[in-house]
Amino acid sequence: MPHFEEPNMNNVAISSKSAPPAAEDISAITKTIYESKTSQESLDAAYALCDILLNSVGFRGLNDYNVLQEVKKAAADKKNIGRREGAMFALGAIFERFPSKQRLSEVVFLLQHDYLLPMALDAIADKTPSVRDGAKYAIDALYKELGAEAKVYGLLPILIKYLRKGTAKWQSAVVAYELVGRMADDAKMGMESLEAEQAKDVLREAMGRKLEDLIPIVEGGMHDLKAEVSKAAIKSMNALTTLLQNDDVQPRLPLLIKSMEDPSTQSLQKAIHALSQTTFVAIVTSPVLAVLTPLLERSLNSPSTSQEVTRQTVVVVENLTKLVHDPVEARSFLPKLLPGTKAVRDRASLPEVREIAQRALDVIEKAMGQQTNGDHSESDRTIPEDVSKILEKETQANGGLIQIPGDAEIWTLAKPYLSTMVAEDATDRKLNRITGNIAPYMAPLMEEGKADAVAEAVFKFYTSEDERKFGAPPPLEDGEVEIVNATFSLGYGGMLLLSHTNLRLLKGHRYGLCGRNGAGKSTLMRAIANGKLEGFPPQDEVRTCFVEHNQGEDADLTILNYCLKDPELQAEGQDRIVAVLEEVGFSSGPEGRQSEKVGSLSGGWKMKLALARAMLMRADVFLLDEPTNHLDVANVKWLQEYLKTHTDITSLIVSHDSGFLDEVCTDIIHYEQK
Repeated sequence: MPHFEEPNMNNVAISSKSAPPAAEDISAITKTIYESKTSQESLDAAYALCDILLNSVGFRGLNDYNVLQEVKKAAADKKNIGRREGAMFALGAIFERFPSKQRLSEVVFLLQHDYLLPMALDAIADKTPSVRDGAKYAIDALYKELGAEAKVYGLLPILIKYLRKGTAKWQSAVVAYELVGRMADDAKMGMESLEAEQAKDVLREAMGRKLEDLIPIVEGGMHDLKAEVSKAAIKSMNALTTLLQNDDVQPRLPLLIKSMEDPSTQSLQKAIHALSQTTFVAIVTSPVLAVLTPLLERSLNSPSTSQEVTRQTVVVVENLTKLVHDPVEARSFLPKLLPGTKAVRDRASLPEVREIAQRALDVIEKAMGQQTNGDHSESDRTIPEDVSKILEKETQANGGLIQIPGDAEIWTLAKPYLSTMVAEDATDRKLNRITGNIAPYMAPLMEEGKADAVAEAVFKFYTSEDERKFGAPPPLEDGEVEIVNATFSLGYGGMLLLSHTNLRLLKGHRYGLCGRNGAGKSTLMRAIANGKLEGFPPQDEVRTCFVEHNQGEDADLTILNYCLKDPELQAEGQDRIVAVLEEVGFSSGPEGRQSEKVGSLSGGWKMKLALARAMLMRADVFLLDEPTNHLDVANVKWLQEYLKTHTDITSLIVSHDSGFLDEVCTDIIHYEQK
């Protein structure tokens, strides 16, 4: 906000905190906003206006007293700097104060009076610095107060419309592009609180689905003749491409962005060549298609594309199409690639290129055929129209809306807005956000407590739907004990490996941890063993032990002395150490294996010693990373039987030996995504 003092409430008379203020009171305050001699006095009055309305009639006063219409008039007064400045102060104060107290005010700002944000953006280009500062304050205040869903479904459509119109002055366009980029930057995964990371997840997923509209607009800005606009658009595009959570495409993004910035045949060829050299294995989602489809279309439809580049293009089309699993996303993008692919099949000069195009066409047509022949994966996505029906049903079941003039129009706008936000939460399986996107918005429209009841009913409905689609959390069977149910994040160096991931372990179960190389499986187990995994139970609650044969530094010690010397085992006593060593096969006595040197042990015996140490530590969870490495067949068999017979020990196992995992594991945890 502008750097003024805190508002002096003594300067303006405030009416009762419950009775509607007199029109004369509001007129006096608005007159002060627009006609005051100092900026501070204008800002004080703007805050006073917000407080008097919030303490009485709330959001309704913005329309009943023509507050927003007056702001619009003042902002358009080209001859009066004070009125334009006052308009931005009023708008900023309203954006700052109203949403936190009455979420429904968002509907007034963003839907009913959707000219307000464009008006503030236009004021960014005002010749007067104080007006520009006020406009910046208003825009920042609005952005800060909006939730993730509101940013995507309330704010972003206004920005898209504003930029698409193409009539903004360059200063205003720069700020609009910066806002788009800011939203994408705010969606990046991190290691903040669970609530903050869930908001980022929603912002990332929802904004990713908007890239189809955003990419062409921002790409157009990259070619703007004004250098400042072009620079802002390029920066925004770089931010938008971070929404692509796809490891296959990620390394190619700089080249893809360059081909947008420089749409020459040569840069397009380089991008297509790079994509054709990519092995696609990850599921292809809407954000990836939004970035790649325009490039592929250009290559397919350009008469200057060589046969070799055409061949590479249809190869990429085929590979991408195979990995599009969501029929809604397929329906959005595949039709755009179909005509160009058909043209290549029909007119390419080289038989090889025509053959590859036919293969690509077969894959596309098969995918599109599945959409109409019973592919039910679309049902996993919740649509706003269905939410709207549930919302209306529960609203009526809880007494309906209170009948206050003007509310019907607000509800007509609010219902699809709320339905879209709830549909996003249900689709992304962020069910705990549903009530927060219903109750605070509906509270002013219903009798006290009724909005909470509606929100809870909708939440229960979609929780039940989620369990129907994806299964309910498995209940504990008789005798089962849950020893870990933790949500945590994991980082390594500058990389985020896991973001607020839930791990549930039951006593006596043996879990195989599977995932691609480099995903962070071993890093996860090391972090658990070292007590450095925030959110995971500490060692005094759940004792874990990394089972590994790393006895090299103590090779000259006898096996018994090795254990006696271990600081982790000091409290166990020699008798128990001897007994546990015997249990895993180390005989006692001067001639027994316990008297042999640690350095003389084979891989199998080193693994047995590591298991004995874990037992002596009274570990609840054994962490085994590639436990069968360096073991012969007999020792692998022994390890399998050992783990299976010790049903009081929970194990978390990483192994490339699929036979070992099949034989030992009771459960598989798939390390799929962050």
